[in-house]
Parts: sequence; C-alpha cells; structure tokens
Amino acid sequence: MEEGFAMRAFVAQVGALDRAWLQRIAARRTPPWLDRGFRSITHLGGAAATIALGALLLIPDAARRLGIVALTANVLSHLAVQLVKRSVLRERPGLADDGPVPLARIPDAYSFPSGHSAAAMAMALPFLIVGGPLGLIAVGVALAVGASRVYLRVHYVTDVIAGQLLGAAGVVVAMRLVS
Repeated sequence: MEEGFAMRAFVAQVGALDRAWLQRIAARRTPPWLDRGFRSITHLGGAAATIALGALLLIPDAARRLGIVALTANVLSHLAVQLVKRSVLRERPGLADDGPVPLARIPDAYSFPSGHSAAAMAMALPFLIVGGPLGLIAVGVALAVGASRVYLRVHYVTDVIAGQLLGAAGVVVAMRLVS
C-alpha cells in the first residue's frame, strides 16, 4: 500500500514541476518568428511528414530496409502512444482551467505521451543507426519537434520525454522484427 502512495506522490510532484515549467515558458516574451518556426517544425512529427518518409520503401536495397524499420517503428510507437494515452488520460495543458493558452491546434484531449515526439524519434533513430550526418540531423529535428510541442503549450515536458522513449523503443523492436 505504501508503494502505491509513494508512486502517487511522485506523479503529483512531477505533474507540479511540469506545470511550473510550462507556466515559465508561457510567461516568456518571444519574437513572432519563433512562434512561426515552432509551428512549422511541429508538423515534422505529424502523420503527413512521417508517412512521406515511407517513400524510402520505393528505393531498393538498404534504403528500403531503412524505410521498413522506420515505418514499423512508427506504427509500433503509435500503437503504444494510443494505448498509454487512453490509460493515463492526462489532460492537455491548454485544456486545464489554469493552463496556458496553446499556440497551436490541440489534436485531442490527452497529453501523455506526445505522439508527435514518438513519431519523430521513431523516424529519426533508424537514420542515426545507419550512420552519417543525416542521422544526426534527423535526431536534431526529432528533438526540435519535441521542444516545439512544449513551446506551443500542447504538451508537458514529461509528455515529450515519454513520447521520445516510446519512439526509441519502437525502433528497437522494429530492428529485431525486420532483421
């Protein structure tokens, strides 16, 4: 029984810290170009961008395998995200009574974990594993997608971290399935 209480207390503390971080971010004055930039970057974790990377499946040999791993990882992480979202039911910051006004459209009512962050990481890590500068750029973009979700006030920091971890886990499983 004490473990359950300790876990609830831990979750409450993390939630309070998440809300405080987001309130601090929302209180900062930023130039309009930064808002526009993050609104653009955030779409790189959306369905259209991640599905567009599926074009790698049309290229023979190594690129095709990379495309299969990335798309499999994306599907697996998406399923995990939806399962966790529907289990945890954490309200998005922009929907909370005391939450900051979101700077982007809220895709659904639930915040934890971030699907955009999961998808971006699931698509980026296979490129990093293959190697080369494209992998570093892809992971940088995935991290920027995660940052955009917090900046735009549609996710808490822990939503993004959990999403990125689910995306990475999807890559590990996909690599084993595809190899």
